[in-house]
Amino acid sequence: MTIYDYTVPTPDGGQLALKDFKGKVILIVNTATGCGFTPQYKDLEALYEKYHDKGLKIIDIPCNQFGHQAPQTDKEIHQFCQLRYKTRFPQMKKSDVNGENALPLYTYLKSKQGFKGFSQHKLTRILENMLSKIVPKWAESPDIKWNFTKFLVNRQGRVVARFEPTHSMKKLEEKIVRLLNQPASKDQLRNP
Repeated sequence: MTIYDYTVPTPDGGQLALKDFKGKVILIVNTATGCGFTPQYKDLEALYEKYHDKGLKIIDIPCNQFGHQAPQTDKEIHQFCQLRYKTRFPQMKKSDVNGENALPLYTYLKSKQGFKGFSQHKLTRILENMLSKIVPKWAESPDIKWNFTKFLVNRQGRVVARFEPTHSMKKLEEKIVRLLNQPASKDQLRNP
């Protein structure tokens, strides 16, 4: 299996096929509208505006598994993001990213890039304390820990990085730029 073998459900009942993004740099992020990290929508939209024409695709997958911070319907989440952050990147159907109902895509992503720890952030200690109370040995699992965990896929379809919500958006942008500067293969350019 490769990243291109997966699809993601869309709010209208369809499926977004990742094979349609061959040759692109893909950023996949689980989001929530009522989280301390929700302002990252602004940064994500800025990345999308700046690099979309250069080959960056962002896939937003709302998820209500972390603190029930995305309780709205898909339509309400979409309206919130457009009104508050003016997002233009595709937003998928609200889905699980952990557990028995997790999207198969997330099982794949976690197998390629496990959890390597949080970075220094004003919310790091709060997250660590909360997780230690509810999930034994939480740091040893590849599971998604919280909203706004990001996976970065290069032009060749390899999952090359995982950014926790506490990681710097500036470092994420630097990595995106490096990947965008790597050419796609001729096959990928013929079959975008």
